[in-house]
Amino acid sequence: MTKRIAVEQSLTNVTQALREKGYEVIDFKSAGDLNNCSACVVTGMDSNVMGMQELSAKAPIIEASGLSADEVCREIEERVQ
Repeated sequence: MTKRIAVEQSLTNVTQALREKGYEVIDFKSAGDLNNCSACVVTGMDSNVMGMQELSAKAPIIEASGLSADEVCREIEERVQ
């Protein structure tokens, strides 16, 4: 079964890398129910000042800021079984 990953639209390099590894990648904003995703990748720009995420998903949230596309892929592979 293909794992579905929601990725913020600005992270095109991450989207491409995940697709090359066989993941189904969908746009984060149009993902709808994030609970149907295996993981979510965000830039971290949406974090509020207190560092709290406003996301409520059962899937792991991976903050891509400061990480290469390969590092994000490794994070996903470690967290998604």
